[in-house]
Amino acid sequence: MTTTNRQIRRALVSVFHKEGIEVLAEAFIKAGTEVVSTGSTAKRLAELGVKVTEVSEVTGFPECLDGRVKTLDPHIHAGILADMTNVDHAAQLERFGIKPFDLVVVNLYPFADTVRSGADEAATIEKIDIGGPSMVRGAAKNSATVAIITDPNDYALVASRIESGKGFSLDERRWLAGKAFAHTAAYDATINEWTSKHWTKPASIEQSAAEDEAAVNEAKFPGAFTRTWDRAHVLRYGENPHQQAALYLDPLNRNGFAHAEQLGGKPMSYNNYVDADAAWRAVWDFAPQIAVAVVKHNNPCGLAIGATVAQAHKKAHACDPMSAYGGVIAANSKVTLEMAESVRPIFTEVIVAPDYDPQALELLQTKKKNLRILKVAEPPKSKTQFRQIDGGLLVQSTDLIDAPGDDPDAWKLVSGEPADAETINDLVFAWRAIRCVKSNAILIAHDQATVGIGMGQVNRVDSANLSVERANTLADGANRTKGAVAASDAFFPFADGAEILIKAGIKAIVQPGGSIRDEEVFEAARKANVSMYVTGTRHFFH
Repeated sequence: MTTTNRQIRRALVSVFHKEGIEVLAEAFIKAGTEVVSTGSTAKRLAELGVKVTEVSEVTGFPECLDGRVKTLDPHIHAGILADMTNVDHAAQLERFGIKPFDLVVVNLYPFADTVRSGADEAATIEKIDIGGPSMVRGAAKNSATVAIITDPNDYALVASRIESGKGFSLDERRWLAGKAFAHTAAYDATINEWTSKHWTKPASIEQSAAEDEAAVNEAKFPGAFTRTWDRAHVLRYGENPHQQAALYLDPLNRNGFAHAEQLGGKPMSYNNYVDADAAWRAVWDFAPQIAVAVVKHNNPCGLAIGATVAQAHKKAHACDPMSAYGGVIAANSKVTLEMAESVRPIFTEVIVAPDYDPQALELLQTKKKNLRILKVAEPPKSKTQFRQIDGGLLVQSTDLIDAPGDDPDAWKLVSGEPADAETINDLVFAWRAIRCVKSNAILIAHDQATVGIGMGQVNRVDSANLSVERANTLADGANRTKGAVAASDAFFPFADGAEILIKAGIKAIVQPGGSIRDEEVFEAARKANVSMYVTGTRHFFH
């Protein structure tokens, strides 16, 4: 049987990151491999004892333009792209005096690292690699005879194949080429993500007819959506044990929730990430006030503001202690020892906060060994949300508390007397809290804390009933709806949902309005002398 393996006699090496290159150097020396290299890579290989030919010696032309041009030359690219199974290609190389490469090892300028560092535009542009991707793509295209390496994790494999003289088979070279194309695609996608934010369409360029019909924010919704994420690790499973799952990271954002530092507990699961992210986002809707959220199955079962983080947690937990069992806790303030002591007796899957007092962290680490303790450097910053559907991707701007109707000064009083300052504060709290509750959502609040939440129902009446039931059946006989306030994430289509809240003793309601039966709803509130405000803004969360 004819083998497709090709021995590695001549290699081109040009890497920005030199870590691990010692493994290759040792193999090159042992096998007597001819090595062509560039600048600092050539210097490092020579220091390791490798006999290196500088690229400029091959091209007959020095590096120029501050290193922008080094390998962009036919003496390099013909040696990469020549298919040595093609007799004509081999003859042309012979005629031009060009030697072919069997191996190309490249890693690219650190564009994402440069962006994350906060570098200015000029420095960022200089880290857009040109020659590197050209060599990678050329070698990947010519996998018929060239092996391309872009992943340092493959250095040991390459070294073993060099030393053994075995080289790589065609199937192996194709696999390596596939990795290389993924590498350059991700690199270009990262550059595109940066340019789309910084090099937007200038006003001097006329809009096309299609754009005139429906104005498009090209920075947010480009004609082709190119984004890339890097796999961090594979999770044990997805939402259910029979589903596979992995966590991917945004290369331009190293401070988001996905990059949380885990300070204790078992590894994070898929569901842990989903619930903890929802809780983390919920508490920052209230910043700079101190807030704590308790989330279960991507829905809050308690949310509160407090003078201290411990007080906020106690108020949030009191909303629904039953559902808090096995939940996720998030705080937008440093976790104190007092809060940690309150958390200690409660079975909790995850706790996430910007920081922890040393004594609080020690208590949680030693007394709750399975608790996943996360520290996240920065508040949520994502302004875009994605949801995959079969055959496509839905993209939308993130729902934030920033619409005109989110400002209580813009609310319209449609029933009852103007609420006093304390009631207004509770209404504002309820309105902010409703954003993170799955639709249809009704939320009852008192003293800057949730006391009853109805979520995820297919009609608003069921949500209203559920919010009242949870408020009063989970309170040891206390009536937590009388004198409380309520929020609805969307309008009441009929008066019945509002009437349930009114009958339960709610004194004020905030809702978007906009139903064709608004007057019926307003009239029900007027008859009961309940203050009702409409916002003109809704916060559906599906």
